[in-house]
Parts: sequence; structure tokens; C-alpha cells
Amino acid sequence: MIKTFELYLILLFSRKILNIFLIFFALIFILNLFEEINFFKDLQTGIFFPLILSGLNTPATLFEIFPFIFLIGTQFFFLDIIDKNELEILKINGLSNLRILKILFFTSLIFGLILITIFYAISSKLQFIYFDTKNSYSNDDKYLAVIKDSGLWIKDEIDNKKYIINADKILNNLLINVSIHEFDNNYQLINLITSKKIDISSYEWILTKPLLFKDNKTTQLEEEYLIKTHFDIKKINSLFDNLSSLSFFKLLELRDDYKSLGNSTREVDIHLHKLYSLPLYISIMTIFSSIIMFNNKRNTSIIFQILSGILISVIIYYLSYLFYLLGENGKIPIILSIYLPFMILILIASIGTVRLNEK
Repeated sequence: MIKTFELYLILLFSRKILNIFLIFFALIFILNLFEEINFFKDLQTGIFFPLILSGLNTPATLFEIFPFIFLIGTQFFFLDIIDKNELEILKINGLSNLRILKILFFTSLIFGLILITIFYAISSKLQFIYFDTKNSYSNDDKYLAVIKDSGLWIKDEIDNKKYIINADKILNNLLINVSIHEFDNNYQLINLITSKKIDISSYEWILTKPLLFKDNKTTQLEEEYLIKTHFDIKKINSLFDNLSSLSFFKLLELRDDYKSLGNSTREVDIHLHKLYSLPLYISIMTIFSSIIMFNNKRNTSIIFQILSGILISVIIYYLSYLFYLLGENGKIPIILSIYLPFMILILIASIGTVRLNEK
């Protein structure tokens, strides 16, 4: 059963995290607003539309930095209770350093579970609406790529000719078993080109032994036939990079689609594991910040304490990013790329916790 002072500690900590969350929300909202105003500066949309888009995009941006919100929030939480002598009162009433760490750890863990279930479901939906709305004002709506059960489908337009392209699979830089339907402006079929293999490493595709079907005739084209498009392998992959706009179940569907297409599921798997690990990540950042604040003396400069937290945030970020890149490029297994940094951080935090408990 939670005691009165333990509940008081939880409420104080939760309120401080909420305050820091609102501050970051306001900052990110303003930054996004400037970006949206710049995007729509040549369109007659007024200020209201950028305001809406900024609001739609802000939650997803916030989701990415929640571990650092908890680290900074924990620092300010301790600064507050130390300044008001509440930390000493909590200790007098039976809350040891280790007990306080446990309470903050499990409170952060619960916050993390709420974030990856409720908050992420909301933020991903809002960001999906954001991208969908913004793309309607972009010139790129003529060029689309989607993955269906029947494979990869691409819509392209070059020199007033429209193309609908279907491929069974993606294999490295190649499209396998491809059909290219060429239409005029009235969407009347002009011809059909098929190829067993197309190299899409550049915007100029190389078709291997293509067949042309036109006017009920089949013609063998050149051994290597070239066509210009608005797509290469990098652009096709980038169209599916907005994983934060997909719900958890949509991510699982996308992974299955990638598998059926023969495309790598590595990026989707990494994104899913980042979601799974977020509660632990948040809890570790809370413990790190707590240990720093416990070990700082009362007369230590506030600026020094905050800067030390920011420095740790930067180190942790680049450590995690390094392993993320190694995992994304296939240098190390995906599981290792996500969880090895956490294992290192847990080891360091455990050492700090043991020393703190000895005080």
C-alpha cells in the first residue's frame, strides 16, 4: 500500500514532469509554427491553417524527446524539493535515497507505458493527418508509391505522360517482375512494358530484356532499355520513412507488407523496438538525473547542475544514435543496436545507485 509521503512524492514528481512537458510543447509548437508559415507563405491560407498544422505535428515531435523531458524534469523536481527542504522531510519520514529512486523509477515506467499506448496512438494519428493535409498542398501528389498485397505500386508523370508501375518485389536496388502502364492525359492506355528486372539505383531506370505490348503486338526492346522517372531506390524507401505517423498495428501491417514484397523490414523493426524500449529508456533517464542531483551538494550552482544533465543527455543521445546507425546498416543485430546502450546505462546507473544507498 502506498503511504502518504510516497503518494506526495509521486504527485510532486508527476506535476513537475507535466510542467516541463507543457514548456517543451509550447517551444516546439512555436518552432513548428514558423516552419509552417514559411511553407505556406506563397499560398493564401492565413495564419489559422499553419496553427492547426503545427498543433497536429507537435505531439509526434514531443514523443521523440520524452526521455530528455524526464531527465530535465527530474532535475527541476529535485531542485524544487531541495530548495524547500522537502527532501529532508521525506527522509525523516522514512524515505531513504534508494526508496525515493524506486518510487521515481516505477512512476516513470508507468508514464512510459501510458506514452507508448495512449499518447503514441494519438500522436501517430495526428501526424498522419498532418502529412496527408500538407501533401495535398504539395506538387508531389502526382508522384506516389504505395505497398499493397499485390506488390509495390508507383504513380509517376513525365512529359505529360502518366505511368502506373507495379512490381512484385524489391531486391536491393532492383524491382522484380515489373509492369509499366503508360497512359495519355485522358488515362487512355498507350502501351504496356514488362521486365523481369529493373535497376532503380538512379532516376534513369535500366530495364533488362523488356517487352513492349502495343496495338496487339509484342516487341522485344533493347537488351537494356532506359526510362526516366522521378523515383530511385532512395526516394522509394524515403516515402515509407514517416513511421511515426503509423499506429502500432499499422506498423505491424507494414512489416508484413515489406516481407511479402521482399524488402528489408529492418527500419520498421528498429522503430518497433524503440517503442517497446521507451518506458525503460524514460526510467533510466530519471534514475540518472536523480543520482546526479543526490550527489550534488546544496550549494552547487544550479546552472552547473542543469548543464551536467544536458551534457549527459547529449552523451546518451549520441551513444544511442551510434548503435542505431550500426543496427540500421546491418553492422550489428537490431536487438543489440537498441538494447545494448540501455544495458550500459543500466550498469552505470546500478553502480551509482549502490554508492548512493551506502550514504
